[in-house]
Amino acid sequence: MADAETGQLLTWPRPAATYECRQPRHSHLWPVLWLIQAQMAPATDAGDMVTPTVDLVLGASACCLACVFTNPLEVVKTRLQLQGELQAPGTYARPYRGLVSSAAAIARADGLWGLQKGLAAGLLYQGLMNGVRFYCYSLACQAGFTQQPGGTMVAGAVAGALGAFVGSPAYLVKTQLQAQTVAAMAVGHQHQHESVLGALETIWRQQGLLGLWRGVGGAVPRVTVGSAAQLATFASAKAWVQERQWFLEDSWLVALAGGMISSIAVAAVMAPFDVVSTRLYNQPVDRAGRGQLYRGLADCLVKICQQEGPLALYKGLGLAYLRLGPHTILSMFFWDELRKLTTRAQHQGT
Repeated sequence: MADAETGQLLTWPRPAATYECRQPRHSHLWPVLWLIQAQMAPATDAGDMVTPTVDLVLGASACCLACVFTNPLEVVKTRLQLQGELQAPGTYARPYRGLVSSAAAIARADGLWGLQKGLAAGLLYQGLMNGVRFYCYSLACQAGFTQQPGGTMVAGAVAGALGAFVGSPAYLVKTQLQAQTVAAMAVGHQHQHESVLGALETIWRQQGLLGLWRGVGGAVPRVTVGSAAQLATFASAKAWVQERQWFLEDSWLVALAGGMISSIAVAAVMAPFDVVSTRLYNQPVDRAGRGQLYRGLADCLVKICQQEGPLALYKGLGLAYLRLGPHTILSMFFWDELRKLTTRAQHQGT
């Protein structure tokens, strides 16, 4: 289908098939693709395409910009997920209760900058993880793999898993830094790192190279499941919103509403793995680098359910959802704008 204003043929990848659709008139606010569907379909003009390497840089930069705005939600979520670790409900103090109360408590204990704890590590993680994810997905698009039935979901899941593995050391440090606070507000183990580089050096010195990837067994399933869920639910959620005719057919609000509805399913699927990842990354270790609380993903799941109850796997669920929507929207907005600037620069160069 051609755009009414430019006449350009516009196609977008979809999980089950390739189809043509009209680009929303306000596409600078919300491209109609989910975050992991990073590679836009080829335009008719070869000059409008960017290489996988450029997409790596653009995707990583966009997600880093989004991280600056959503990191405070990540700090609160981390504290909620560590609160009451391996303790029965009702037997421990709860210094953190909900978003507003928890954010205020963190600001009182650590200052306003405390809401941005772990930001440098978060930026490093977003750059590494999403750079690899965008690059791998872009390669899959160029190879035509995403045009095959189920190819988009598989490519997104594999790209997400590879990105999570590469970014795992940064996520490890981010989690530990975000958990650190004064003794009266402390939840979970306190590692007492001074900086990102100091944390990486300490872990390397005490646990060796493999210590930097401790907890990756929880992170890879987390991102893989989340990536697959995003691709599986966004298209159907957007179609459901269109059927209700709440907004104009070409309004960016259709994609926004579809994305927020899809985020409910994604957050629910990811939540248990998110909690497990936080616990595995933050647990204390012995001299051999082995976790003192959990032996791995399955052991962590079992212990949480046995000692805290199954609902503990959904600690911080509300925060996870509130962060997921804005982070995705901001990431796609920044990515789309950076891509436009790159395409414009390529045209000027030719």
